[in-house]
Amino acid sequence: MDLSNSCTGSPSFRNDSERNQEDRWLVHGERSVYESPWVRVGLADISQPSGERFEHHTVWFPPVAMAIVFDDSGDNILMAWRHRFAPNMWSWEVPGGIIDGDESPEETVIREIEEETGYRPRSIEPLITFEPAVGMLRNPNHLFVVRGVERVANPTEQNEGTFQWVPFREVPDLIRAGQVGNSGALIGLLHVLALGGK
Repeated sequence: MDLSNSCTGSPSFRNDSERNQEDRWLVHGERSVYESPWVRVGLADISQPSGERFEHHTVWFPPVAMAIVFDDSGDNILMAWRHRFAPNMWSWEVPGGIIDGDESPEETVIREIEEETGYRPRSIEPLITFEPAVGMLRNPNHLFVVRGVERVANPTEQNEGTFQWVPFREVPDLIRAGQVGNSGALIGLLHVLALGGK
């Protein structure tokens, strides 16, 4: 098979109507296995492009929103060194949380920043939305960048770690040292480092 045109040169950006429909995975139906407010597990009846048909598990987590928060100088960002029990790991994280009810992602991240840090954003812009495990997990992560904050209260969230101002110039070293393990924080920081947004 000749892959010379598909693996070299500049990427070709196409919309869905131009994509080869033969490469789609078809979903014939899905049934629930387990549901709670925090996670839903299902089994989807799917057909692969090869024609093979079988049930494949799916997992849903609530959508979340988080932000890279710069101070007024643009030299420091808000981060918390915190423990996560499921993977039993410590890492630096950024403010954010689950989208509640009818909130927009932007409303969520503004609320979470204030609850977790006591600061309110002066300006906020979207960075990127991504899926952390696109093969089987439905969990959109909405990332924003905040430029400048004002102190409005003391933090009310007691279980999210203690946020502090970290020099942005130290972020590459934290990443190299494996100290940013949360996918949202890591993607947001790498996005700003690589593509700007600061």
